[in-house]
Amino acid sequence: MMKIGVVGVGHLGQHHARKFQSMQNACLVGIYDKDTKRAKEIAEKLDTRSFPSYEALLNACDAIDIAATTSAHYELAKPALQAGKHMFLEKPITSELWQAQELLTLAEAQNLKIQVGHIERFNPVILQVENEIKDPLFIESTRISTFHKRGTDVPVVLDVMIHDIDLILSFINSPIKTIHASGIGLFTKSIDIANARLEFENGAIANVTSSRVSLKLERKIRFFQKDSYISLDFQAKQARVIKKSPKLMKYLPKIMMGATDIDPEKLVDQQILECTDGPKDALTLELESWVNAIVTDSKPIVDGYAGTKALEVAMQILKIIDEQLKNKKIKV
Repeated sequence: MMKIGVVGVGHLGQHHARKFQSMQNACLVGIYDKDTKRAKEIAEKLDTRSFPSYEALLNACDAIDIAATTSAHYELAKPALQAGKHMFLEKPITSELWQAQELLTLAEAQNLKIQVGHIERFNPVILQVENEIKDPLFIESTRISTFHKRGTDVPVVLDVMIHDIDLILSFINSPIKTIHASGIGLFTKSIDIANARLEFENGAIANVTSSRVSLKLERKIRFFQKDSYISLDFQAKQARVIKKSPKLMKYLPKIMMGATDIDPEKLVDQQILECTDGPKDALTLELESWVNAIVTDSKPIVDGYAGTKALEVAMQILKIIDEQLKNKKIKV
């Protein structure tokens, strides 16, 4: 039975701790949070132990789940790896690229598993159609929401856009050739809204927009590929898959001759999928996959290298935006 500890029991961490309590091959040994009042409250709610220090929690567990704020990831992760603990790190893996690279080196030296919390990989909408997504030529994603305090310790690129960066990198198997980006801070001293265009060496392009200062909530991603168009709505939990109809060649000559009375729906096959959670939600699937990777000594689905790759692209986007703002003499 894998003994798990959770550090950071805020909005996300409390749910992580709760999920471990119901896993067959994992045991929640306890939690730690620097907010002792919060830690005590969650411990009582979940009927688990609140440890007096992070060191005490590390000594009691086999693996650690770090769900603290991003800016604290490195300072929590490094001693855990040095203590020989497998690790789950909420996304982004760290707030600086060098920190992530150092953690990878430490983990590799001791054969420790790191999984990064890019939970969209386990979203039922993605799982329903991932086998349909093959060599996309163009990807367009929009992830916007109204403003809230949580996550504002880092730019929106690291807090929100990085979800879609990870998804895009998982579906486009090619190095990035060029990045164009722009962004601005509105409510905070950081970047609150950003857009990036990623151009890959294989010719694929991804256009990514993220905002935490919008008037509505929207999470969509669209894939354009040779024989199909796939549109995913994470908010509505719906997928739309459109492919060329076998009847296309029957009607295409008529259209080329100028016919205007042909129903467009005869040219395509459209499938609309309602992608609600199954017996297990995305968070359960994500955390179970991490524990399973440890138990079976296999590669985590979103390992530390994938998390670092997404962070590297995010940091490049932020650097481009920062240089643009400096050139325009705009203070964030």
